[in-house]
Amino acid sequence: MLDGYEKFKKDVYALTSIDLNCYKEKQMKRRIDTLITKNKIDSYNAYVEFIKKDKSKFEQFVNFLTINVSEFYRNPEQWGFLDKEVFPQLVQRFGKNLKIWSAACSTGDEPYSLVMALSKHVPLNQIKIIATDIDKQVLDKARMGLYNEKSIASVPEEFKKKYFKQIGTSYQISDEIKKRVEFKEHNLLKDPYPSGCHLIVCRNVVIYFTEEAKDEIYKKFNQALVTDGMLFIGSTEQIMNYKDLNYKRNQSFFFQKI
Repeated sequence: MLDGYEKFKKDVYALTSIDLNCYKEKQMKRRIDTLITKNKIDSYNAYVEFIKKDKSKFEQFVNFLTINVSEFYRNPEQWGFLDKEVFPQLVQRFGKNLKIWSAACSTGDEPYSLVMALSKHVPLNQIKIIATDIDKQVLDKARMGLYNEKSIASVPEEFKKKYFKQIGTSYQISDEIKKRVEFKEHNLLKDPYPSGCHLIVCRNVVIYFTEEAKDEIYKKFNQALVTDGMLFIGSTEQIMNYKDLNYKRNQSFFFQKI
């Protein structure tokens, strides 16, 4: 058990702008301690000095902190509801130039899935997705658009054939899809949110935050949405107090701004 975690949190914030106070402490501290031990370092202070001097170890740390578990069309039945119910409603209500934000987008699987799914309702050249994440490394991977077989397992067959090219054991997503997504660095706990969004997708990320931080994020999402805009959350998440936060539940994982 390492001592001095309070000071370490301040040091990390100064270095990365990531506020560890907003994460569930026990869970996060255990993850960090594992990484520090793996690097054969015996104190938080020594680890801070270590990542200050070594850029690759600094990136390893940020990558380790940010939870990057992602795949295309994760929970396909929810994507089915998005396709059959949500997209038609949004297009009918707001037209074809929808503003969509994929928040905490990880390696790009989600925003690229959104482009493909929306292409059934809107011409491809009219689609623009804003995709953000705190982690520069995963954004680089997202821009590269190279995925393993497991990651694309749930992609509908028509899109696999149309938009993926096999390279060895990996799959490269086409430039047609790539150029519909704009990737940007963004910290959900600190940076300003986009405005005028018709759909915000943020899935299986907020579970790692404290209840206070979750409420703050859901409030800011609500402010970022237009009236009747939709928030799509992950299957590991729930918003129990959604009425207090100015949402109505549209379906289990979809919440509409009132």
